[in-house]
Amino acid sequence: MKPMNPARWLAVVALTAGLTVTTSARADSKHPSDTSLRGVDLDRATVLDLQHAMNRGRFDAVELTRFYLDRIRTVDRKLNSVIQTNPEALKEAERSDRRRRHGAGGPLEGIPVLLKDNIDTLGPLRTTAGSEALLGARPSREAFLVERLRAAGAVILGKANLSEWANFRSSPSSSGWSAVGGQTNNPYVLDRNPCGSSSGSAVAAAATLAAVTIGTETDGSIVCPSGLNGVVGIKPTIGLVSRAGVVPISAQQDTAGPITRNVTDAAAVLAAIQGADPRDPATVPGGDRDYLKALDAKALKGKRIGVWRAAAGDDRDVLATLDAAVATLRAKGATVVDGVTMEGMDEAGEAEFTALLTEFKHDLNAYLAATPGRHPRDLAELIAFNEKHAATELRHFGQELFEQAQATTGDLDDPEYRALREKATSLARRAIDTVVADNRLDAVLAPTNGPAWRTDLVKGDDFSGFVSSSAPPAVSGYPAITVPGGFAQNVLPLGVTFFGLRFSEPTLIALGFAFEQATKARKPPQYLRTLP
Repeated sequence: MKPMNPARWLAVVALTAGLTVTTSARADSKHPSDTSLRGVDLDRATVLDLQHAMNRGRFDAVELTRFYLDRIRTVDRKLNSVIQTNPEALKEAERSDRRRRHGAGGPLEGIPVLLKDNIDTLGPLRTTAGSEALLGARPSREAFLVERLRAAGAVILGKANLSEWANFRSSPSSSGWSAVGGQTNNPYVLDRNPCGSSSGSAVAAAATLAAVTIGTETDGSIVCPSGLNGVVGIKPTIGLVSRAGVVPISAQQDTAGPITRNVTDAAAVLAAIQGADPRDPATVPGGDRDYLKALDAKALKGKRIGVWRAAAGDDRDVLATLDAAVATLRAKGATVVDGVTMEGMDEAGEAEFTALLTEFKHDLNAYLAATPGRHPRDLAELIAFNEKHAATELRHFGQELFEQAQATTGDLDDPEYRALREKATSLARRAIDTVVADNRLDAVLAPTNGPAWRTDLVKGDDFSGFVSSSAPPAVSGYPAITVPGGFAQNVLPLGVTFFGLRFSEPTLIALGFAFEQATKARKPPQYLRTLP
C-alpha cells in the first residue's frame, strides 16, 4: 500500500478528531516579512504597544486575531508550528472588544496567545502532546495557567506543535516532530532544527504568528528553542507557575513559561500566569508580582555577573557571541567575573536522568488516569498503543525512554529513587548557590545554544560539541531567562542565558531587559530554504 502524503494524512487525522486544520491551499497573501497591521509592526510591537493601539481604536482584538489567523494559514505552511487554531478565537476577541468598550479588561486584554499542545484546554481545542494516543482525550478542566490567561483578558489563538511527549520518548528523536503535527521548521533557515520541546511555541513567536506564546520545560525545552529561534524565553522557578493541567514529565522539574519576541512581553505574560494554585502544592503564596516593574534599561550598572564560559564549547560563533555579551555587560557598568564553574553538574545530570524515568512513569500515569476520554490509561497501554500504530507513531524513531520508564517502579517512595532525586537536586542547587555566594554575584551568564543543526528524522538531533547551560537552573528548580545574543554565520540565532537563585525572576528580567536594550540583537527571520 502506498504511504499517504504526510500533509493529507494530517488533514485526515485532524478532521476525524474534530481539529481545525491549519494547512491551506491558498497562495501566500503576504510576504512572511510583512508583519504590519494598520501601521503597527507586530514583529516589533510589545503587548503594551498593542494595548495602546486598541485603546486608541487603531484596530481591535477581532482585527488583531484575524491578522494572526490569516498569517498562520499562509506563513505557517513553511513552518508547521501550529497544530490547530481555535474555532472560538474570533468570538473570544469579540467579547474582549466589548469589555474594552465598557472600560473593563485585564492586563492582556485582547492579546492572542498560542499554547504548547501539552497544556489542557476545553471546548474545541484538543490537548494531544503531539500524540495520536490523546486525540480522544477530553480534559475536564483547563490548565490553571490558561484560566489565568483568560482572567487577564487574553484570546486563546490555538495550540503550537511540540516534540511529541515533550521529547521524552526516544533518545535519537528529532526536536519539533510529533505524529499529530509533523516536523516544525526553523524560520531562519527552514532545513534547520528549531530545538525542543517547545518548538512550535518558539517558532510561532519568532515568525509573529501570535502576539505571545507559552512553552514548558523540564530541562531546556523553553530556553533551547527560544535561543535557536531568536526569541526570549523565561523558565520560571518551580512553584511560580502552576503545572496543574499540563501533561507531565516530572513534577520535580516541569514548569510552564512565556516565549516572546521581547523581554517586555515575557514579563507581562509571566505576571499573568503565575500564582498559587491548590491543585499544585508546589506553588507558593505571594503571587501577583508585577514583573513589568523590573524593566530597567540601566539595570546592569553595578551588578556582578559570573560568566560560565565552559558551556560555550569550542564553537567560534558561540564564543564570539559570548565575548560580545561580556563586552556589553562591562560597557553598561557591570562587573564581570569570567570563567566561573558549575561544580558537580556531571554527577547531577547522571542522577537526574534516572530519577526522571521514575517520575515520568508516576506522573504520566496519574495524568492519564485523571483525564476523561478515550485514550491509554497508563504508560503500559501507551506503549502498546504506539506499537499498534507504529506506521505513524514509530515511523521515524522508537520509544526507548517509554520502555525504560515502564521498567522502573514508578514509586516516588522508593529509597533508591529518592536518593537519586536528592543527589541531582542538591548538587544542582549547590552549584548555583556556591558560585553566587563565593563571587557575590547577582546572576550567571552562559550561552544558551549552539547553531541550529540540519533536521534529520533518521539520526535525530545533533548536540555534539556543546555543553547545555539549561541543566543547572532546570535540575535545581531555579529560574533562567534567555535573550537574543547574536548569530552564527550571520543567519542562525544564538541566545545568552541569565540564571540565578530561587525566585530571582525580577533580577533576571531586569538584566535581560537591559541587555536587550543595549544590544538590539534580535532580527526577524529570513525564511531561507537552506544556508548559502
